[in-house]
Amino acid sequence: MEEKLVISPDTKRENRLPPGQKVVKKLPVLQYDGIPQIDIDKWRFKVWGCVEREIELTFGEFKSLPTVKVYSDVHCVTGWSKLGIKWKGVSSRTIADICKPKGANFAIVHSADGYKTNISLENFLEEDVVFAWEMDEREIPTEHGYPVRLVVPRLYFWKSAKWVVGVRFTEEDEEGYWESRGYHNRGNPWKEERYKQREWYDYDG
Repeated sequence: MEEKLVISPDTKRENRLPPGQKVVKKLPVLQYDGIPQIDIDKWRFKVWGCVEREIELTFGEFKSLPTVKVYSDVHCVTGWSKLGIKWKGVSSRTIADICKPKGANFAIVHSADGYKTNISLENFLEEDVVFAWEMDEREIPTEHGYPVRLVVPRLYFWKSAKWVVGVRFTEEDEEGYWESRGYHNRGNPWKEERYKQREWYDYDG
């Protein structure tokens, strides 16, 4: 079965660079702490919380789910953007279809190193959001999130958590690592939602 190809809408903009950003040729390596050592045989992808069905999958089981390819740009809150990256993995919508969020308004994404980030259910379920294990047709390098990283192209890249081990659906919002340290709760790069002090005049949610 041929994999679906999703073209992220922002790649179709006449000007693909959000305000305050500069293009880089190579994807920089950034994380809040060191790179975790992951035993792929013990790695599990879990979904729990406000769902009808909780799951826990091995890497093999995760890769056996329907796959999707996504073509997107990424934008880091620190001011760089990498244009035109190809991802392959499992759509966030596939995860939602399997687990069926119930009474949930947010997805809290958890990483192997203890990192977490919060994403509204609306943003989480955008068509171009993917739990990827391939980047530019190669296995994602460890420093960029092996074995699985979330990619949320329409938000700043800190929302695209590396080394993902699970998603917890919640009714109430819950700040993640950077959000609790002053970063904007949503992180829309086209509105320069970098830090919380901008939220006071953001009327459209």
